[in-house]
Amino acid sequence: MHPKPLSVCTKAAYTDNPFLPSSLHEPKSGRLLASFQLPQRDVSPLGACYAGHDQNSCIFSTVELHTAGEPFRIVTSGLPHMPGSTVIERRTWLKHNADSIHTALMLEPRGHADMYGGYLTDPVSASADLGVIFIHNEGYSDHCGHGVIALCTAAVELGWVIPTQPETRVGIDAPCGFIEAFMQWDGRHAGDVRFINVPSFILHRDVTVTTPLFGEVSGDIAYGGAFYFYIDGAKHGLTVCEENVEELKRFGGDVKIAANAAIPVEHPMILEVNHIYGAIIHSAPRHEGSTQANCCIFANCQVDRLPTGSGTAGRVAQLYLRGQLHRNLVLVNESIIGSVFKAKVLGETKIGEIDAIIPEVSGRASIVGFANWVVDVRDPLTHGFLMR
Repeated sequence: MHPKPLSVCTKAAYTDNPFLPSSLHEPKSGRLLASFQLPQRDVSPLGACYAGHDQNSCIFSTVELHTAGEPFRIVTSGLPHMPGSTVIERRTWLKHNADSIHTALMLEPRGHADMYGGYLTDPVSASADLGVIFIHNEGYSDHCGHGVIALCTAAVELGWVIPTQPETRVGIDAPCGFIEAFMQWDGRHAGDVRFINVPSFILHRDVTVTTPLFGEVSGDIAYGGAFYFYIDGAKHGLTVCEENVEELKRFGGDVKIAANAAIPVEHPMILEVNHIYGAIIHSAPRHEGSTQANCCIFANCQVDRLPTGSGTAGRVAQLYLRGQLHRNLVLVNESIIGSVFKAKVLGETKIGEIDAIIPEVSGRASIVGFANWVVDVRDPLTHGFLMR
């Protein structure tokens, strides 16, 4: 059974729907319909086993989306109870107690080398409607802009929140902090999503790392929810386009490894955010109306199909704080496949003693499917495998 988006939200419509969070409660502040409080279950090495099923197998239900070409798999049921008062504490618990869930759901045979997703969890702040733990081929990420857009789209189209016109607000607690998103809604159809990002800033300017394959590479390290090393591709003969994906992957992967080995990073307020998540290479755009093109290589040489939401936020911070982007201008950021995100500066702020901005990023996601995934410990490949 595939659930259909409903314009009228009622409890009865969702009670038996496996693609919605596990339990329901009355709307919170007139907005929230679905509860993201997952019932406590016995935890196996691969997650929570459904009552009545063979104890060797687990079932995970997911909603499948893409944002500007990048996949996002939302895990809506089957997860174990995750203790912790913050999203990071819950993520830490998962790493130590149920880490193989992410490999089973992200890697082959259920996923692929460039898969991305998120676990729904309870909100931890009063303003949030849901919490999320982001996952990918290497493990976990602190932020995922395209995931925020996908989550907002699913929440509105599937009735997890009560929709309002012309925009519906969805508050999301992520490892990097609270994010407020707004989705265009005309009463029947979803549109673009814009989200107010966490404060973004430049941590290190004009740093140089030495890579084994490409020699010295210079750039800035900026934060937009995760730390990225930003590089001008033209200085290395690189143009962002599909034909160059293998070269971009080698270059970005090399730079990321070298930067993490040479340059310590740590968020002044969130000490657990302490590594360079990816390398972002920018070049001239191919399509009229775009400001630039960029390609993010992150995790284990994973290639972002879209312009990278948190990376776009960091790029806006970098350009604005360097005096290269005026506050009233919009950055139109083009991806390696030609899809775009738009971003602008909403205001200035401080993170400790560091100058920062509040960016807004916008894009669009689409639901492409619904799935139940069986994970059986008797399967020798049940934990997944990575192949390129």
